Formats: sequence, C-alpha cells, structure tokens
Amino acid sequence: MDSVLSPLEVRVLGSLVEKQITTPEYYPLSLNSLTAACNQKSNREPVVSYDEATVERGMDRLREKKLAWVIKKADSRVLRYGHILPEAFHLGPDETAVLCVLMLRGPLTVGEIRGCTGRLHDFQDLSQVEEALGKLAANDQGPMAVKLPRLAGHKEARYAHLLSGEIKTEELEPASPKQDRTVVPKTDLEIEVEALRRELNELRQEFNDFKRLLE
Repeated sequence: MDSVLSPLEVRVLGSLVEKQITTPEYYPLSLNSLTAACNQKSNREPVVSYDEATVERGMDRLREKKLAWVIKKADSRVLRYGHILPEAFHLGPDETAVLCVLMLRGPLTVGEIRGCTGRLHDFQDLSQVEEALGKLAANDQGPMAVKLPRLAGHKEARYAHLLSGEIKTEELEPASPKQDRTVVPKTDLEIEVEALRRELNELRQEFNDFKRLLE
C-alpha cells in the first residue's frame, strides 16, 4: 500500500465502515456520532477516548489520502462524514467486512473473524472467511492482510490488517504470560457465543449513544 495509516486513522475509518453497514439510517455520520463510534467500549481493541478535535484531525488526514469525505446537507448545519474504502481498493462486501473487524479489534483467528462479522456480512463457513483473507492478501494495490505466526500455546493462527504498514510480530507476543497455565483452544461454539455477546453489548452501546444525541 502507498498510504500508511496511523492508529487514529484506522480507528476513524473502521468506525465509518462499520456504521455504514450496521446503522445505515444514521450514515453519513455527524462528528458527534463518529466520535462515539470510535470510543465504543465494546468490540474495540484497544479502547480509546478521543475528543472531537482528535477525530476531526483523523478525518482530515483520511480526506487527504482520498479515503474519506465530508458533506453539508442543504437542510442542516451539521457536517456529515463518510468513507470510500471499498471503492479505493476495489473490495467486495466480504473483504470489507473482514478488513473492518481487523481494523477495529486487532488480530483475530478465522473463527473469531467469522464470529465478529455477523452484522457486517453473512459468511456461511470458515472457508469463505479464508477466501476473503486471501483476496485481501492479493489486493492489486498491495497486501492488506497477513497471517501472523501462531502464538505459543494457541491452536489457531491469527490475521491482521496491513493498513498501518508491516507488523513487528515480536510486539504481538504477550507481555507477561501467566505461569503454569495452559491455554485451552476455544471451540467454534464458544467463539459464536462470545460474538453474540459482543453484538448485544454493541447494540446496547449504540442505543445509549444515539439516545444521548437525542436528549
């Protein structure tokens, strides 16, 4: 990729992608809504606390890189923000969904990706997720996703996005692993249950965020 994105730009862009798909009735987003989306406590890794000036700065950089836009409707004084990620990199809905969760939640296994994309795209099985990852890795503008070395004690390898450049795998190792503790791989059912819980928490967060906007 020619344009390397900062963590701020990745979070802003990922939030725009997610909200366009999951809450199209509120898209394009106001600066207030976009800030709330970036700062969600559920389904975000890491959790951040950006103010509106920071989010606006991230949007300005994305616009410079021709990945985002802003409009002002004739019947409103509020600026609205949107993105053109799929158009810029010729991504299908499956690739966009996978890239979105990697941007917002960090490295994930194939099973975790499928579990996290329930509201973004309907993957029938893990092979469809792997196919989307393969297309991202072979993007004609440069690899956009990569398979990471499997961590010690983990059964499945994880995948990460490359929007912020090459990944230093040593930085992904646990800082202080607990001693005398065996990591037990999660089953597909456990992954699905956790994903449903995350989606429920996200829906609650979105409801509370938009409720505050209306008050």
